[in-house]
Amino acid sequence: MTAGGYQTLDEELKRLKTIERPAVIAAISEAREHGDLSENAEYHAAKERQGWIEGRIAEIEDKIARAQIIDVSKLSGKQVKFGATVSVVDEDTEEEARYQIVGEHEADVKSGRISLSSPLSRAMIGKEVGEVVEVYTPGGVKAYEILKVEWV
Repeated sequence: MTAGGYQTLDEELKRLKTIERPAVIAAISEAREHGDLSENAEYHAAKERQGWIEGRIAEIEDKIARAQIIDVSKLSGKQVKFGATVSVVDEDTEEEARYQIVGEHEADVKSGRISLSSPLSRAMIGKEVGEVVEVYTPGGVKAYEILKVEWV
């Protein structure tokens, strides 16, 4: 994962542990004071939220423990690989796009970050400027020419 992706996960983990977890514990405590737990919707909602928070904390801790952080600013080269920001042009529509290849949990197409395991990333890995890659999509084969490889 990129250093930015690691930082985002770390911030979410801290928020969950310091803000969300104590808030849900307080909500459960307050709901218990309202009496019969079997028919207490607030209690059940708070318990469900607590389960989600604890699950997410465990998931993030696992990702962080297994993470290999790559500092993209220290990478270079002409070939497309993890961390590269690649500018491409769709050969059919002449529409240009710019994507950074990142880890799966960091992917956000709207922000220009695509997963290393996405079809477009897999097609571009190992290629250089000027090469054309073909990507199989539900709508058929799309061809993209690589215009630029950057290490931002």
